[in-house]
Amino acid sequence: MVTAQVCRSVSWLQQTRFDQDHVDKPGRWQKVLWTDENEDLILPQEPHANLSTGPQQKHKTFYEFRTYCIHPDQNAAFLKLTNDKIHLRTAHSELIGYWSVEYGGLNQVFHIWKYDDYSQRAAVRAALAQDPSWVSEYLSKAMPMLTSQDNEVTYLVPWSSIQQPPQEGGVYELASYQMRPGGPAVWGKPFQAAVTAHDAPGYAKLVGVFHSEFGQLNRVHALWWFKSPDQRAELRQKAHNDARVVAAVRNSFVHLDSQKNKLLCPCPFSPLK
Repeated sequence: MVTAQVCRSVSWLQQTRFDQDHVDKPGRWQKVLWTDENEDLILPQEPHANLSTGPQQKHKTFYEFRTYCIHPDQNAAFLKLTNDKIHLRTAHSELIGYWSVEYGGLNQVFHIWKYDDYSQRAAVRAALAQDPSWVSEYLSKAMPMLTSQDNEVTYLVPWSSIQQPPQEGGVYELASYQMRPGGPAVWGKPFQAAVTAHDAPGYAKLVGVFHSEFGQLNRVHALWWFKSPDQRAELRQKAHNDARVVAAVRNSFVHLDSQKNKLLCPCPFSPLK
């Protein structure tokens, strides 16, 4: 029993003390008070998320998402210029895919670039700035055609890798989910279950799942492939009537703030077609 005198002099020891002796199991902890008698008073355990936001990144490879908005009257000219000169850019780093946005945005292109680490990206950007062909034949002509540019740095989530679609000639959907703060330690497993429920025979083909590092945080992107927009519509209806898929989605819904999507058509020069 702690006396009233002791209680009056109780103070937080740096608010919370994370002593191994007071951790009952991974991901759980107890608040510890320090008294004048140097006695530990352990308060009732409070539910708390793991201090880690989830599985840590085990490699340096990242993917830069870029979205360009184009002047409406320059859309066709921009796509032709890029088709003719993209080899000047891919000589410096790896292009994963390049798409025009069909639904979910007008006069936009979306592309993904792969980098081994931040040092490589910095070196690539420096080399491009010194590449006279890139600057004169493409950059100087393309920039006036754009109204805005946006980028985001992402990592593949630990349970995903980039997969090739089963055939060329389809369409892609980029589904973007704004998750509530807390990280994958909070929403990772329910979200994975919801995604993998759709990535099954008879459903869509999952190309990759990415988690934001720079840009809007707590955002996850799932890139899907479909044979056509009509096939996507059919599969959406099928999923709505599949109890397994519906249950998985409902379990992840509580961690979601908002979502949006875009339907993408691969450009002729895109590695992912």
